Amino acid sequence: MGSRKHLRAEQVKEENKTKYIAKLNNCPTSPRKMRLVADIIRGKEVDKALAILKYTKKEAALRLEKLLLSAISNWQAKNEGVRIEESSLFVKEIFVDSGRMLKRLRPAPQGRAYRVRKRSNHVTIVVDSKNTNN
Repeated sequence: MGSRKHLRAEQVKEENKTKYIAKLNNCPTSPRKMRLVADIIRGKEVDKALAILKYTKKEAALRLEKLLLSAISNWQAKNEGVRIEESSLFVKEIFVDSGRMLKRLRPAPQGRAYRVRKRSNHVTIVVDSKNTNN
């Protein structure tokens, strides 16, 4: 590996030590439906985001709630002596990418078949604290 690539890889590794990420891959919900719920909690404090997800009726909210709890526990693993209430955690980034697509056939009139695309998505949540002096 070249020296620039090596330096960049080390820099990315150092940045990831201070990032608190949780990922959900191949979630069997369409990305469009998941983005509706993800947009609601983007930039919110963690407590408010959990409350919003708990009382949102959409199925995607259940999966995002579990993922947000995972991101919080990842934060706790890296910051053992710090309390969550004092650090004021918030959802820094949340993005939904499309995952694999299962292609199925549905019978149609006159011997034809229509293609049904069953979509899935990948969700990534980045949690950060407003107190950066940790």
